[in-house]
Amino acid sequence: MGVIAMDKKQITLYYSSENSIGKQLNAYVESSGKDHLTIDISKTNVTGTQWAELAEGLGKDVSDLVNTDLPDFMETYGENYVDLDNDGWLKILDKNPRFLKNAIVIKGDKYIELTSASDYKQYIDPDSAGIEKPYK
Repeated sequence: MGVIAMDKKQITLYYSSENSIGKQLNAYVESSGKDHLTIDISKTNVTGTQWAELAEGLGKDVSDLVNTDLPDFMETYGENYVDLDNDGWLKILDKNPRFLKNAIVIKGDKYIELTSASDYKQYIDPDSAGIEKPYK
């Protein structure tokens, strides 16, 4: 059993308000009229256990959650390949939440990585026929 609560009727969004996509996704979720929980990682501490669970739910390593292509990341950690263990990547997300690569939505027991605001409409909002599109 994980530490992140899951509810079939609730959308949970992990995002950073320090980037425009995160702000847009938060606006979509807030205005959706659906039960939701939004977690702005820039303002709310996400534990290492939660990060690990999010990564596992997405079928990724914790390192895959970090956007190493950001100029700020390269300035802080260098432009060369950064080789860290999971604890190192967790510390990066803890100290620099702006380095989160993409927003993450949990709906029921499904974890979905959202790379754009249109992803929210595609994977979370029902289409015009009222049928939800399948998850990736």
